[in-house]
Amino acid sequence: MEFPDTLRYTENHEWIRLEDDGRTATIGITDFAQHELGDIVYVELEPVGTVFEAGEVFGTVEAVKTVSELFMPVAGMLAAHNEDLEDAPHFVNEDPYGKGWMIRIEVADNANLGGLLDADAYAEKVSNVDG
Repeated sequence: MEFPDTLRYTENHEWIRLEDDGRTATIGITDFAQHELGDIVYVELEPVGTVFEAGEVFGTVEAVKTVSELFMPVAGMLAAHNEDLEDAPHFVNEDPYGKGWMIRIEVADNANLGGLLDADAYAEKVSNVDG
């Protein structure tokens, strides 16, 4: 499994890529998460313009046998969806850090990035998961 060094990760298996000097960010689920879920058949996301605190649910991802909530890594406003996922949710399985991205946000001024994991810490966390 792959965990790029350029991303930060949550305990709930979301990744975040900060852009524009940390003012915007792209978010998705990790390679580990998509692997654990199996074949993803549907992604449902909250509306553009919704404001979230860190840890709030921004959508759900449905796989063949389960539905999982998606949690916001940092506070911010949802600025865009990956509209390609409407017709091609399998992009999350095929390319979770590229074509399978889920949302873009405007990062809140008070966003706390300190609670996010780097690639090494995330890799260690998932290596300790049974299964």
